[in-house]
Amino acid sequence: MTPGRYSEDELVEQPAIALFKELGWAHISAYHESHGPNGTLGRDNRSEVFLVQRLRAAIARLNPRTSPEAVEHAIQEVTKPRAAMHYARANVEIHALLRDRVEVSVRQPDGTSLPERLNVIDWENPENNDFLLVSQFWIHSDLYKRRADLVAFINGIPLVFIELKASHKNLKHAYDDNLTDYRDTIPNIFAPNGFIILSNGVASKVGTITSSWDYFSEWKKINSEGERGVVSLETVIRGMCAKQRLLDLIENFIVFQDRPGGFVKLLARNHQYLGVNNAVARMRELQDAPREERGKLGVFWHTQGSGKTLSMLFFSRKVLRRQPGNWSFVIVTDREDLDAQAHKEFLWSGVLTEEHVRADSTAHLRRLLGEDHRYVFTLIQKFRTEKGEVHPVLSDRDDVIVITDEAHRTQYDVLALNMRNALPNAGFLGFTGTPLIAGEELTREVFGEYVSIYNFTSSTEDHATARSTTRTGYRRSRSPTPTSATIS
Repeated sequence: MTPGRYSEDELVEQPAIALFKELGWAHISAYHESHGPNGTLGRDNRSEVFLVQRLRAAIARLNPRTSPEAVEHAIQEVTKPRAAMHYARANVEIHALLRDRVEVSVRQPDGTSLPERLNVIDWENPENNDFLLVSQFWIHSDLYKRRADLVAFINGIPLVFIELKASHKNLKHAYDDNLTDYRDTIPNIFAPNGFIILSNGVASKVGTITSSWDYFSEWKKINSEGERGVVSLETVIRGMCAKQRLLDLIENFIVFQDRPGGFVKLLARNHQYLGVNNAVARMRELQDAPREERGKLGVFWHTQGSGKTLSMLFFSRKVLRRQPGNWSFVIVTDREDLDAQAHKEFLWSGVLTEEHVRADSTAHLRRLLGEDHRYVFTLIQKFRTEKGEVHPVLSDRDDVIVITDEAHRTQYDVLALNMRNALPNAGFLGFTGTPLIAGEELTREVFGEYVSIYNFTSSTEDHATARSTTRTGYRRSRSPTPTSATIS
């Protein structure tokens, strides 16, 4: 784009920049960027995708007791060349450093070294971070040079890549003509990336670094499920790039999976993000409630095929990260295939650090629940008792959350009470693909009322059924479940 030229692209780009400014972001146009320490962005050259001056200032500010030497070590770890890796694999490394802090070795006065973990982003206090939107950002690789429309940086790290098209152009051209080219020619910009936005102002979609077009999805709602869904660039920016929401998405709603068909990256879709946050908010609201109410975490009604298992995964990971306590989760289904799939999704995501936590018998389940495991997977039928006697108490812990998927379908009157008796102080969160009917009072007695609703009509409008997340990668082989391409 030529500066000052009145074009359709500018009619999309300039309102986007104005909206970022309204949300508290600083803005710099880098079309005529000068280089060097006193240059426009402080870059030495256009091959640098990190804004190191801003990164250095942020790490020093967020870790006031550390040494300048430790700050430099952290910068080196975050920005080190990863050209030998596929950028999706490099993305895993960088994401872990941002989310879980950078470990550096700090030399002591006696000559020994001690490990220290440094914050790169302040996840809890957005205003402690540096939010910068750069327009017309030049990126050079060994052979190519390209110019990105908008790149959003947090503490000098390029986390959101935004490609814009003229409003009269089909949005798919932003994917076919631009993004696929960028991946091949300037892959270094995608190693630290959180997600990608494609928009022509009217139509907008969000995806991840190697999502196929089919897995770019719309973000229609900003604050709540009750909103009238609107597809627009404004909705995406307000819903995903407001400071607190962007930090929440990067911290809690990205998962990497090593699947049999290859490696994929998952980003929660709009309905999963809103629903999981509703459930977490409900959990917090009940902390001071009477004990008989504290365990009723609610019913999560998301239609079949909309990614309930991954919503369970996002929920449990956010609770572990954000809610104090030594939490354990019991994942309950009523069919062998659902039990196997749930276990696989968690296993592929790397959150299972223990073996043999999938109950293979009633006796095994009772032993697992009497021990201290982060996750336990079971069929609800394993809560049976002989001759209908009262189920024994297996754990009186109050930091256990039982998450059920469609378990109310099978002999729920007895088995639900058995779960309650086995874990009397646990919290219960129910997932279902169908609405509760008037007669299912026991379901409400165990779980409470709806905490999230994403019905078949909403799913159909979003084309979300059986495509619950935005996945990334290059296809190596066909996966048993719908995915985008995967990498090995």
